[in-house]
Amino acid sequence: MRHGFAPSRALLLACAAPAVAFFAAFWLLPVALLLALPAGKGWASYFVVLTNARYLQGLLQTLGLSLAVTLATLVLGALVGITLARQRFRGRQLLLSLLTLPLSFPGVIVGFFMILLGGRQGLVADLTDALGLGRITFAYGLAGLFLAYLYFSLPRAIATYTAAAGAMDAALEEAARSLGASRWRVARDVWLPELAPTTLACGAIVFATAMGAFGTAFTLASKFEVLPITIYNEFTNYANFALAASLSITLGLITWLVLWAARRASGTSAF
Repeated sequence: MRHGFAPSRALLLACAAPAVAFFAAFWLLPVALLLALPAGKGWASYFVVLTNARYLQGLLQTLGLSLAVTLATLVLGALVGITLARQRFRGRQLLLSLLTLPLSFPGVIVGFFMILLGGRQGLVADLTDALGLGRITFAYGLAGLFLAYLYFSLPRAIATYTAAAGAMDAALEEAARSLGASRWRVARDVWLPELAPTTLACGAIVFATAMGAFGTAFTLASKFEVLPITIYNEFTNYANFALAASLSITLGLITWLVLWAARRASGTSAF
């Protein structure tokens, strides 16, 4: 009887060594340095986001924007995704491809799109100026960031919900309808429980992406400060590495906790 090849421990260690070295050099070492930097300015530096009104406001604004984008993305993504999964019509695949096309756009391009729409030289400004209302803009504040983040996140939610709704057991819905359940009862008793893990996973990823979004915020956030831009300014313009590290730790800790809580709640390790 031929036995399979059993690699020796030395061979396994030799194969794993490059991956371990890469992991240590490009993840463990930078993270260790990031965690150690604020200590040079005193332990109070780790809590500067809570003791400084400006940084606390930036954090709260980032949290509020991310939560609003996450909720809007989940609602719209679920509605569109379930519809696309349950309805069969000509051009469905083309429509799905168009709806998910923004997945290929980086954040800077999404921000540029928003400027073309709601910037000082954008379409909305031209229309309002032609109507005698002046050049109305919305791209550079909260409204512009919200719409750009939503535009960036929605295709992911649509693709996720379409796949999840398409994989649902249709017999459960048919059984509920045969018992006289209305559409709202079916949505509450069948769709919501079946799609709950998808909602948790998608919501956590959308929230984490919005919290750390830089390209879109860098393009648009001139009137509304978010934490990633504050971090960039601190270490790039002011060379305040300890403060930038402290803010980065806060941002990373919040997003990690949200992802961890979503994994625990959904009972999955898929993200």
